[in-house]
Amino acid sequence: MKIRREHSNFEKTVMSAALAIGCAFGVALPAAAQTSTQTLVIEPDQGMTPIYNLISAAKSSIDMTMYELQDTTAQNLLCQAAAHGVVVRVILDTNDEKSNNTSAYNQLIGCGVNVVWAWTKYEATHQKTIVVDDATAAIMSLNLTSRYYSDTRDFAVIENDPTDIYAIESTFSADFSHKKITPPAGDDLVWSPTNSKTELLDIINSARTSLLIENEEMSYSTIVDALENAAKRGVDVTICMNDDSDYKSEFNALKKAGVKISTYVPDEPIYIHAKAIVADYGTSTALAFVGSENFSSASLNDNRELGLITTNPTVLSQLNTTLSNDYAGGTPW
Repeated sequence: MKIRREHSNFEKTVMSAALAIGCAFGVALPAAAQTSTQTLVIEPDQGMTPIYNLISAAKSSIDMTMYELQDTTAQNLLCQAAAHGVVVRVILDTNDEKSNNTSAYNQLIGCGVNVVWAWTKYEATHQKTIVVDDATAAIMSLNLTSRYYSDTRDFAVIENDPTDIYAIESTFSADFSHKKITPPAGDDLVWSPTNSKTELLDIINSARTSLLIENEEMSYSTIVDALENAAKRGVDVTICMNDDSDYKSEFNALKKAGVKISTYVPDEPIYIHAKAIVADYGTSTALAFVGSENFSSASLNDNRELGLITTNPTVLSQLNTTLSNDYAGGTPW
């Protein structure tokens, strides 16, 4: 499990190798050391203004990987950026979402954006990220799909950690060109299909006091087993999801192991699309995960996905409050 820390000699060696990979793909080297910041965006509470502002702030470049893009405001902002000389590159999923993405693809091609269909070697390119000016990144659970904004629980972390930015950009350039790459881990990144299963299991297996979770899917037996085992060893495991009959057997097994579950049915005011974990909140080892990875075999083993692990106190507090309130507002399983 990674937390923000000084780099060991081994990590420096890995970073040097990553620099070589990045140079091969034409990615700029990371900026000099700086104080890194992270800001949590909570949807639907905050609305999309923070994401739109990020796109609008671009001076030189925008790189976006998006599973589903059906947001005319975001699409128009990308076109406006391109018209002002910003180099805009976009990767859109094709295996699952080509029909939904075709309108945006055509608009972006027509306005001078460099847009490509995602590499079909991945079962899906389910990643949702935006990097602006090689300096600021939004790592998100949400798609840019406006019809879902008003009632969907999602999160984004906007950060400026240069090591993370470099790793994301190196991987973007490879994916944009449909070239193989093992994504650099940065300071705290969780990639599929490389390290996500290990990182998420590490969070669950290392928890000592509590796990607070939201996810859209609960089909991967390895994760389900780890959550059951955590509850059995005394960890307070709390899960908030949608009421989905596909996961009835998993929910029943988790509940039998002592896991607390609450759910939302389709006609309730919130849909849980978020993928988030808060572990050991209130202790010195507290951390959280936010990203695009669902608890499914495809998401962890076959898709292109991205999330991150954070120990930022403000982000932890906001996630803990939001997930706790969502759990309290659902119906006990």
